[in-house]
Amino acid sequence: MLSPLLQPAEFEDCPGWEADRQLEAFIAFRRSAVRVLEKPYKSGSLGISFEALEPIFADSRETFVENDQDARLFFEKWFRPAFIKPEETKSGFVTGFYEPEVIASPVRTEEFTVPFLKRPADLVDIDDSNRPSGFDAYFAFARQTPEGFAEYYDRRAIESGALDRQGLEIAFVKSAVDAFFIHVQGAARLKMVDGSLRRITYAAKTGHRFTGIGKILLDRGEIKPEKISMQSIRQWLAENPEQVQLLLWNNQSYIFFREAAVDDESLGPIAAAKVPLMGGRSMAVDRLLHTFGTPFYIHAPQLTAFGGNSFSRLMIAQDTGSAIVGPARGDLFAGSGDEAGEIAGGIRHNADFYALVPRSLFGSL
Repeated sequence: MLSPLLQPAEFEDCPGWEADRQLEAFIAFRRSAVRVLEKPYKSGSLGISFEALEPIFADSRETFVENDQDARLFFEKWFRPAFIKPEETKSGFVTGFYEPEVIASPVRTEEFTVPFLKRPADLVDIDDSNRPSGFDAYFAFARQTPEGFAEYYDRRAIESGALDRQGLEIAFVKSAVDAFFIHVQGAARLKMVDGSLRRITYAAKTGHRFTGIGKILLDRGEIKPEKISMQSIRQWLAENPEQVQLLLWNNQSYIFFREAAVDDESLGPIAAAKVPLMGGRSMAVDRLLHTFGTPFYIHAPQLTAFGGNSFSRLMIAQDTGSAIVGPARGDLFAGSGDEAGEIAGGIRHNADFYALVPRSLFGSL
């Protein structure tokens, strides 16, 4: 059954629907449609089930779509929009993320000292089937010890040497701040010193709760609320180097990476939905509520970073994140590299969310 948070609407209610370049969204949607041939997506609790999306995925694999009008007709044929009523706020909210690009070395040198680590052997997945009594229900990972499961080392312990001499290093960068922001984004392109291009992407994490250093700086009064952005946080860190390490350690969460191929430099990393992200069309959502592959029309009139016009776009749910919580909450993928980082770092905007609901489900509204 569909959640009452999904309020039936029409495409005419979606501002700018007719002007959107929806061929791009269709291409992103079809990538998910191909992926589910290998493994279906889990259904989110708001009621847009994988089973309802499955025939639409199948049709997208067979339908020839060559322009925006064809794509729009496809979405209108199979879906009807539903405005998502935010649970606690008056508006939905979007932020941005991107794939950083940084110079890296395959070995530690005097200059390149900060490592990216692969998943340790003693890190195990935890769920209700193996969670010990009294173990924090938030943790999806734990450390295997002779005495049983324990919380894994946090960021401070790992960066102080808890995992040294295990051969976990994938590559090294110069800056702890650059590495920290790559942990926040969950992926990066590494421009190796020999000229080659490599990619790292999320493999696992310690399980500790994510703590945003931006909120800490806000609470301290270091940055004014209207000025907060990735750029202003980086500027503060550059101006206060003696405080950087302790500030970063406030975020106990630590990410482990794996190497991934760079098959198409125009696309982003393969994320939680197991498809490469598409700049300006892929979005991270709360995966407990939403089903990967679901299209969302996002209207954020104050957001102009994507091409200078008010943001009104069809996005596809293809990733998730620990900070992305709630039905009308999204993280927009801006692309790869510094330019994408400039876009992503400034996105903190109210937005209206319209989920595209399979027409077959509207009898349950």
